Amino acid sequence: MIEPLVISFEVASSADHAFDIWTRSIDTWWPRDHTATLDHGATIVLEPQIGGRLFERTSEGVEHDWGTVVAWEPPERFGYTWHLRRDASDATDVDITFTSLEPNRTRVDIVHTGWDRLGDGQDWRDRNRGGWDGVLPYLVAAVERKS
Repeated sequence: MIEPLVISFEVASSADHAFDIWTRSIDTWWPRDHTATLDHGATIVLEPQIGGRLFERTSEGVEHDWGTVVAWEPPERFGYTWHLRRDASDATDVDITFTSLEPNRTRVDIVHTGWDRLGDGQDWRDRNRGGWDGVLPYLVAAVERKS
């Protein structure tokens, strides 16, 4: 079994605010060099409900699915399948929790699993670690800028 990718970090914000920025304001912070098309004019959308889509809409209006929301428990937790640049049948699973530590301090825990479904799962896990490292600083900056 390939170990889950687990990432934890803290932000200077309430859990409500951090959850809201990640989910409802994803388009304001998600870096365009971490998209399916690398289109700097693309819009990133996360539909806020179970069964909602996570997708990219290019500047030409073409939509590229990245995943589907499978857990929606604001402001403590949400989860989605993830298949950016892969077929939906190769989706992995991302579960994110927001834990209030103080009024303006929140721990964010990401558990990214499902690597065994992929033939080259360990390689994908390792590459996704680099992807998270490239994306999360933008989230932290957006959360702390607007808190």
